[in-house]
This record gives sequence, C-alpha cells and structure tokens, in this order.
Amino acid sequence: MLNLAFGAAVAAALHCVTPSALAQEVNSEADDLAEDTSQAQLLTTRLNDVITVLVGDVEAQAVFAPSFLAAVTPEQLAGLIQQLEQQFGKLEGVESVTPTGPYSANIALRFENAIGRGTMHLAPDGEHLVVGLLLSDFETLNDTPEAIEAELESLPGMVSVLYTPLDGWADPVIALNPDKQMAIGSTFKLYVLSALARRVAEGRNGWDQGVRLSVRSLPSGRMQNWPEQTPVTVATLAIMMISISDNTATDQLIDLIGRDTVEREVLASGHSQPDRMLPFLTTLELFALKGDEARGGLYAMANEEQQQDMLADLGRETGGDAANIIPPTFARPHAIDTLEWFASAQDVRGILERIKALDEPIARKILAVNPSVPGPMRDKWAYIGFKGGSEPGVLNLSWLLQDDTGEWHVLVMSWNNPEEDVDKQKFELLGLRIMGLARR
Repeated sequence: MLNLAFGAAVAAALHCVTPSALAQEVNSEADDLAEDTSQAQLLTTRLNDVITVLVGDVEAQAVFAPSFLAAVTPEQLAGLIQQLEQQFGKLEGVESVTPTGPYSANIALRFENAIGRGTMHLAPDGEHLVVGLLLSDFETLNDTPEAIEAELESLPGMVSVLYTPLDGWADPVIALNPDKQMAIGSTFKLYVLSALARRVAEGRNGWDQGVRLSVRSLPSGRMQNWPEQTPVTVATLAIMMISISDNTATDQLIDLIGRDTVEREVLASGHSQPDRMLPFLTTLELFALKGDEARGGLYAMANEEQQQDMLADLGRETGGDAANIIPPTFARPHAIDTLEWFASAQDVRGILERIKALDEPIARKILAVNPSVPGPMRDKWAYIGFKGGSEPGVLNLSWLLQDDTGEWHVLVMSWNNPEEDVDKQKFELLGLRIMGLARR
C-alpha cells in the first residue's frame, strides 16, 4: 500500500517525467516496497522464533547463531527470561518490529506488566539466524511503589532504598529502611569526589594539575597496571575513580588531598553515624584488612584511635603498594558488617546533594560519564549521575537525577547479605522499575 507521501511525490513528478520514465520509477518503487515488506516479514518471523526459544518451546540452536550462543549460552538465555518474568510478569509475545536495515530492527516484547524494548540483528546470509539481541529499556505497565517495595522486602538479607525529590519539596516515592547503615562498597568514592571538588573550588588543587602515580591498589580498575610515576591529571584520576571505579586512582587522590580532608567531608555531609566510616579507609587498606583475617579482626574490635595507629603501621609495612599485602581471596561475603564503608541511603543522599550544590560543574560531569542505565532510560532524564559499589554480599546503586523540569531526585539502593552473594541483575532491574514510576 502506497503512503500519502509517496503518492504526492508521484503526482508532482507527472509534470516533469515521460510516461516510460514514470513507469520505471513506479516499478522501482514497487520493487523496493516489496523488498521492504519481505524484510519486515523476515524480521517479524525471526522475533516470533525468539519468543518460542525464550518460552522453552524450541531449542536455541534453531534460532540463534553459533556466535551468539558462544557469548550467551542457552542456559543463560533461560535464566534471563526467568529473571525478566520475575520482574515484569509472563512474556506474552511480540509488541512491535521496526526495521532499521535489511537484517536489523528495533523491537518491543510484551510482558504481562511491561514492554521491553531493544534491538535485534540477523545474519545476512544462510538461514538469517539471530546474531544480536538486546533488551535495554522496560516501560512498566501499572507498576506501583507498593508492588516494588514488596519485592524488595522479599530479597534475602537487608535492603535499603530511597527514591525521593532531592530538595524535599515532596514526599519520597519509596523509602524502605532509609536510615539503616549499610555497607556501600565503592560508593564511598562520592566522598572523595566531593572533597576534591571543594579543594578545586578553593584553588588548592586543579583539575588540570599533574600528579605522578605513587600508590598501587588492586582491581577494580586499570591504573594498577600503569608504570610507577606515570604523569596524569587530577581530572583523569577522578574520571577513572568514578566511571570505572579505579581503586588505584582513588587511593592516589586520597593521598593527594589527605585522609583528613575526606573525613571532614564525611562530617560536613551530615553522615548520621560517622564512626562507622572513620577512619576513612583507602581501598588498599581494606584489601589488606580483609586479606589478613587476624589483623582485620583486631581492627574491627579496636576504637577509632587504635584503628588510626593500626593504619599507620600498615602504611609503613606496605609502602602504598598492593604487592606488599596479603590479597583477599574470598568468593563469599566476608566481614561485610565490620570491614567496609558504611552509610545509610539518607547519608548517600546528603553527599549527592553536596555534589549537586557545587558551583562548578566538573564534578557533576565526571559523575555522569557512566550513568549505568540503558540508552532509552537516559532520554527520560536531563541529567544522570551514578556511582555504585559491590563485593560479595554487598551491592549499592546510587543515582543523582534531574528531570526535564529542572527538579533533582536521588535513587539510592543498597543490598547486604552476609550469608551469600546478591543478585546484581535482579537489583538493577528493580532500579529501572523504580525510575519508571511517576515522579512526585
């Protein structure tokens, strides 16, 4: 069927082409239309085939290319759909297929309580098996804070979540254990960023200031593999610290501005139990305490003054080099209630508010380098800043958000379980559902 735009174009062309030329043009357009229809049918058929795999009616090898299954096994596919159906209800079918090329399309799958949107790519030859499939955004249908809170409360261990306007102009959308002190992993790096940004504002440091690497921690990150004395800028260290949670960059910044500077920032942010955060540990110190169980146990029982002395001794022993510590090797939760960085959701809200309030924008831009949400969700906010943290049994996800009216919001999510590791994918999906709720 010709659309109106095509019909108008043909009518306008009647005055400037010969009948044979017009016939050739119409035939060409008809051929193109037939080809487009065929491609759309192929893509729709293949997406329906994907559904049959996801619901367990057909083997994955019949629909997905070997290259895809080498990266995502049939068992992982089954686990994925189980996870999605736990969050969004039963997978019901194809909602839409919009071709973006001969063998690619934007797709939407219909779940009982959500529409999942993403992309699909087919092999251009042979049986046109699926070589790429990505669901990156979920539009929830009839979701409620109460339903999400019930799912959060059902998770094993302890969960704390706060989703609220930042400036207090309305009640929180979700406030589940918002005052509970939780292990937050690398989200502690927000305090380092905020303290650094204030020193830059005071002229005591500069984003373009040169620094030579002199400390070395353990991953996450990359800078632990860089040569000693490599010159970098303060901005580079901050970007690496926040965007990929680089531990060496973090410890280098703490060394630059001083532990006491970060500790003052903890107090200035209004942390409700600063004794849980002080002395403010570097990543290398935490690794050393976790790796040496005897030393870690003594540290956990010591008072703050004794802990300061123990850290001074540790620093003299290690010289700021990860090669001189016993690295932790645990794969299960280990001392997450005593050896960690601790903050409540309200405490994290406080440090995010201080970063938002900075006059200069660089710290907020650094926080936005890795927003940790899929592309379609990014389009729903004017600004998204993110920092998260994890270790076995610990997960924190913290976002600073600005909507298109200029209002600021925060979403802080923490999950601790001392008995077993936590399910990061499930928690992230719950986070996306929360972001999809109506804002107050």
